[in-house]
Amino acid sequence: MTAIPPARSIPASAQWGDARSGKLADNLSGFGRALRRAGVRVDAARMALAQQAVLLAGLQRQDFSAALEAVLVSGEQDRMVFRELFDAYFRNPDIAQKLLAQMLPSAESKAAPSRRRPRVSQALAPVRAARDAAAPRQEATLDFDAAMSASDLQRLRQADFNQLSASEYLLVERLARDIRLPLPHYAARRLRPGARGSRPHWPGAMQRAARTGGELLQLPLLQRRQQPLPLLVLVDISGSMERYARLLLAFLHAATAPRHTRWAGGAALRRDVFAFGTGLTDLTPAFRLADTDAMLQAASQAIADFAGGTRIGDSLAQLRQRHARRLVGRRTLVLLISDGLDTGAPEQLTQALGWLRRHCGRLLWLNPLLRFDGYAPTARGAAALHRQTHGMLAVHNLSCLQDLAASLASVLRQ
Repeated sequence: MTAIPPARSIPASAQWGDARSGKLADNLSGFGRALRRAGVRVDAARMALAQQAVLLAGLQRQDFSAALEAVLVSGEQDRMVFRELFDAYFRNPDIAQKLLAQMLPSAESKAAPSRRRPRVSQALAPVRAARDAAAPRQEATLDFDAAMSASDLQRLRQADFNQLSASEYLLVERLARDIRLPLPHYAARRLRPGARGSRPHWPGAMQRAARTGGELLQLPLLQRRQQPLPLLVLVDISGSMERYARLLLAFLHAATAPRHTRWAGGAALRRDVFAFGTGLTDLTPAFRLADTDAMLQAASQAIADFAGGTRIGDSLAQLRQRHARRLVGRRTLVLLISDGLDTGAPEQLTQALGWLRRHCGRLLWLNPLLRFDGYAPTARGAAALHRQTHGMLAVHNLSCLQDLAASLASVLRQ
């Protein structure tokens, strides 16, 4: 192979050709689609900036990667996903259509076990499948994207999570992470400067007067600080909830992330999450991780009774004994996600639910069994939940998750 001069010694146009056609545009488009499959927000405007950035950056691998990262990544949680996907995507000349083949030495070696994030592995899955299918042919055409019609997307929005195929489940989980859950807020005791306050802000008034020669032209005011309601999430991880638990955990982690729930006053959401089956597992440390895939991995390692039985009363008793302080001043909004198929003593469940209702602001039951027309909570555990909770909401498909914020607000107003 003929050696190529250093990138900085020749014009960018001579290296790459026209950015609107040829290898550069094709491979950048394929890489952009792979980023979208991995959950990174990439639109047409960012792809246009990426083409301009790589023309200016040159052929050096580090400059090429840094230029793409600067224009395609806007969130810290996506930075490591981008870097892993970039390394995997442009390592193989077949995938990148030999865009960086001049810089990458070819060597046969035994592949090490994959340590990539699940988002990266899932994004590369269509690439691997296309590469393996086209391996016997000399000229392979890789299909990096799968088309989906509007009717297919609408069907997935209405489909029950328990009826999805493996590929549909992964897609729905990715779509669920884009749904936001704006929580109701309340006026806290602490004050902050604001335009609609009722009390004068005298330190601010003195500072303003000092800047205007002692004249007070406007009296600054103090208003109550707005804070989102503290959130306590209890997720059933029993066998009957297996298909719902992972998806709802991913949804709640992304929907209640601090970057989406911080109010103008700077107050962040207090969020405590527990999983329960035969016992109680604290998932709050896992939910502090910024990346949703990292959270799911940490949660799976912490949970010891996944897909087992359900004893809601015993789990709530452990919550009362060990974590009662997580219920903040009777303002806490408690979301109990379960199908109500409890195997414990109904008296213990009723007593535990009564204590939880008295020590929180609202206790809401998120029940996936509401997908059935004419559903009635006739089981002993479901009947106890129906009596003690303030409301019952459906969470069995994407459409229900999109309407969840409005449903919560409606129940809280009652």
